Amino acid sequence: MTKTLLIAAAALALALPAGADDKSKADGKSLFDGKSLDGWKPAKYSGSGNVSVKDGAIVLEKGKKLTGVTYARDDFPKMDYEVSLEGKRVEGDDFFCTTTFPVGDDFCSFVVGGWDGTFVGLSSLNQLDASENDTSKRKEFKTGQWYKIRIRVTKGRIEAWIDAEKMVDVDTTDRKITTRIESNACKPFGVATYNTVGAVRAVRVRALTAADKKK
Repeated sequence: MTKTLLIAAAALALALPAGADDKSKADGKSLFDGKSLDGWKPAKYSGSGNVSVKDGAIVLEKGKKLTGVTYARDDFPKMDYEVSLEGKRVEGDDFFCTTTFPVGDDFCSFVVGGWDGTFVGLSSLNQLDASENDTSKRKEFKTGQWYKIRIRVTKGRIEAWIDAEKMVDVDTTDRKITTRIESNACKPFGVATYNTVGAVRAVRVRALTAADKKK
């Protein structure tokens, strides 16, 4: 390396705050720019509502049944990652940000506000939906309120949070992981609504560190 390059590198190191690289890794990568659908595409549902960007969020309008949006790039991880987003039920009474995500070579969905508007859980484990398997919980959701969704995937385990509340912590060893047929259009990673207007924003993904996996 030339003397000029060495001086430039040293200056850059001094300019960066301590721990900046670690912070970047901890924050992960933003998947949505808040301005456009760049890197995204509407999921192919018959009779789906419009998908657009408004006020910094992807808005999924009410369709005949399902409306969804799918991440269109090929860089989404399959294992040892954490993905987060904020979701809001704008109008309606069913799920408003059900998230489909990869688990190795398989796929699963974290249902948020399904069936009567309160069911939360994974669909599907051993062919059982979120309303039927051991991840099933109930939670009231307020229309117009943003909720932070966080999903963590490691070998043999799926965890999920809504805000600070841990909703899912399941050992997936020797369990068949699948999606309902309705969620296939959102693979490999995407978000869907059912008979409901929903909005999502602040979509990020990060690789888990060794310390994360040890926890």
